[in-house]
Amino acid sequence: MSGTLKFILLLTVSNVFMNFAWYGHLKFKGSPLWLAILASWGLALFEYTFMVPGNRIGAMHLSLTQMKIAQECITLAVFVVFAYLMFGETLRWNHLAAFACLLAAVAFTFAFK
Repeated sequence: MSGTLKFILLLTVSNVFMNFAWYGHLKFKGSPLWLAILASWGLALFEYTFMVPGNRIGAMHLSLTQMKIAQECITLAVFVVFAYLMFGETLRWNHLAAFACLLAAVAFTFAFK
């Protein structure tokens, strides 16, 4: 498996944990804030156990800018699935247009090494 693919896979897993840490508690608005914070911090630990090695692997194959642009796209892709499955949110045309702009940013970032 290539280093770039490992980077993408590790950041994808990291982002799953990130979305649960950042937004999952919104499904339980009645729970105490301290519990939401504690649960989010606990999930963030798992996020970092995938993100840190992913970024270290990615840094051996990509520039920092390429990694950041790729990370933003991974974050959005994971968030779209998360928002749909957890909250029933659907994509609208403007969401797709914004995502297309980010994909264009990825193309520009990787096209001219």
